[in-house]
Amino acid sequence: MRPERLMNFVTETLDKAPGVQARPWQDGTNRPYGVHARFASGSEIRLGIMVTTPPGEDHSKPEIPVTGEPPTETTAPDPLGKTFAPITAEQYIAAILTNSGNNEIKNVYGYSSRATPTSPTAHPGVGLEFHSTGKGYLLFL
Repeated sequence: MRPERLMNFVTETLDKAPGVQARPWQDGTNRPYGVHARFASGSEIRLGIMVTTPPGEDHSKPEIPVTGEPPTETTAPDPLGKTFAPITAEQYIAAILTNSGNNEIKNVYGYSSRATPTSPTAHPGVGLEFHSTGKGYLLFL
């Protein structure tokens, strides 16, 4: 999934989720793709969007989505009326994207879920793995 389409997908998906308002966000050429999310609690985050495309993908040609089985649905933490800690926002966003039913997505994970004592997560965020072998990165800014 290319960055503009990922930005639109994340914006639309989060905007449909309970307790979230989302809109596309950009910071000029610094961060041309992103999403600004505001939760019912008043907490806000900006997600910088980056992708790696499958090897050999030609950006001068139209994108050809690769589909497969979407990830198994999971339980999302309750966002309503709470101040979100970054890890809670990470878990919520990962669950909402997992539960979207998008058949291009193979897996969604919070960066913190992959941290270890010897390799801690420096920045919270959400990662997406696509059936095309491409990846999406939603870094909390």
